[in-house]
Amino acid sequence: MRTIENLLEGLIYASRWLLAPIYMILCLCLALIAITTIQHFIQYAPGLMGMKLKEVLLFVLQVVDLALIANLVVMIIFSGYENFISKIDVAKDDRDRPDWMGTVDFSDLKIKLVASILAISGIGLLETFLKIAGSGDLAVSEVEIKWMVIIHIIFIISGLLLAMMDYVAHRSSKH
Repeated sequence: MRTIENLLEGLIYASRWLLAPIYMILCLCLALIAITTIQHFIQYAPGLMGMKLKEVLLFVLQVVDLALIANLVVMIIFSGYENFISKIDVAKDDRDRPDWMGTVDFSDLKIKLVASILAISGIGLLETFLKIAGSGDLAVSEVEIKWMVIIHIIFIISGLLLAMMDYVAHRSSKH
């Protein structure tokens, strides 16, 4: 009976490797984000010198948005792989290894995820407001803008509640 239990536990433990293809696809998504950023730059580069300030700000906000998403994907890849599959030993002695690598647990990742979503949502709102202020016409309806604001507020409340829950759980685990 113990042999069956060991076999079952071994299979369950090995099943964590089923996550590896997901992280590989996230790596490919990171490459797509990089390609999209380069395409975006190439598209706007010829006209950058003739752009108005608001147009330049919109371009920069879009690049910042892509950078935030890319950073989030990297955090998810590294911390998810290290927390659920295996330590990344090839980076152990690398001087460029990020300080946070290997220290971000699931709780930290949730907070970083919510913070990134808030930043991305805020940038989306700012882009919308800049477009309205720049051209005077609405690319989106007032109803859509109201929903964007409501959703952003819901993200803020969710982030605060998540942070409070983590704080309470962390505090109660010390006692």
